[in-house]
Amino acid sequence: MILVTGATGNIGSTLVRELRESGAGPLRALTRDTSRTVFPAGTEAVPGDLGRPDSLKGALEGVRSLFLVPGIGPDAEIIGAARSAGVEHVVLVSSITVQTHPHLGPAQENLTVERLLKDSGMTWTILRPTQFASNALWWAASIRERETVRVPYADSGLPTIHPADIASVARAALTEGGHRGRTYALTGPERITARQQVAAIAAVLGRDVPLVGISRAEAHRTMAAFLGDEAADAVLDVTGGDLNDELLAVRDTAPRILGAPARTFRQWVAENAAAFG
Repeated sequence: MILVTGATGNIGSTLVRELRESGAGPLRALTRDTSRTVFPAGTEAVPGDLGRPDSLKGALEGVRSLFLVPGIGPDAEIIGAARSAGVEHVVLVSSITVQTHPHLGPAQENLTVERLLKDSGMTWTILRPTQFASNALWWAASIRERETVRVPYADSGLPTIHPADIASVARAALTEGGHRGRTYALTGPERITARQQVAAIAAVLGRDVPLVGISRAEAHRTMAAFLGDEAADAVLDVTGGDLNDELLAVRDTAPRILGAPARTFRQWVAENAAAFG
């Protein structure tokens, strides 16, 4: 039995579909409200809230493999609950910043969860993706309202990854041999700047989408309102303020594992154009 947490998210929803299509066997998808969520046929929707590890007992019963999105609840308790339930293997979504910017607070938090998992006695596979293509949804409201997109570091390019590639690697790790005890740094197929991302959105929409570069200070004021000061500074560092070769490297990890080219940012935009329309 496989249990997918974050089953309605950018990664989890694709992972559930891929696991079902691949015939992976018994599959559960964790959701807070089973009456309002529709999963592919043959998927068992189970109630549970990662913010309340005591609610996970039923969802974890009989589970042998777990896909875990951290940072939603008390990760030490969640990992402990999985171990107590007899889970054997956990695929964890971490972040590439653990290796590129280990001094940042969010990176240290991810590293702490990685260590908790490694010390748990369960086998593990750790995924460390770079910037998600879906982060472009931050601009969706502005684009829908035909306002100017305002971004810092508009010409700094990162090897942005399509969340579906993270899901596909997770599916491989959950269902194929050779992935236990491995840590995978995952990127997209090329570096792409915010300016190029907005241009790709404009091309798919078939209309102009204006963009203007703003200062770090202005961006920080906006981001800190919903992320907090430390997280806002961390995001600004890794999106342009403190780049390094390790962060900028384009990696072939996903194509090697999947035997297919990495999905592009433009593909993600084409699949999600309605969000910007």
